[in-house]
Amino acid sequence: MSKKSENEKAELVADLQRTRADFENYRKQIEIQKENERKAVKLATVMKFLPLVDDLDRAIATYSELEPLRKSLEKSLKDLGLAKIPSEVGTEFNPDLFEAVMTEGEGETQVVAETLRPGYYYEGEVLRPAMVKVVGK
Repeated sequence: MSKKSENEKAELVADLQRTRADFENYRKQIEIQKENERKAVKLATVMKFLPLVDDLDRAIATYSELEPLRKSLEKSLKDLGLAKIPSEVGTEFNPDLFEAVMTEGEGETQVVAETLRPGYYYEGEVLRPAMVKVVGK
């Protein structure tokens, strides 16, 4: 083989390697985009689903015969990556987790007096803060 042929061959091999690398990068970018789109669709679905969850939660709290549904609801929420933000009475107020819509009393520390609407974590991050009544102690 001549020197010119060897150089052409080396250039073609280098072009092929670059093309393969470009294609592999493109494939990875497409996979990342698809995954991000799936996550966005799931999040949008969960957001639309929250009012129904609130209604079911209120119905279960009001009608004791619906109590067996609570475990099923909690399992479904967990499967979706949702978890309730703990907001029991006496929980110290945290503005990252709670939205105070009513306050009473003055005090050095503020605690939750009542949960008006539950808040949720979605895959470990706050999706919707809990709407609470706060009292100062």
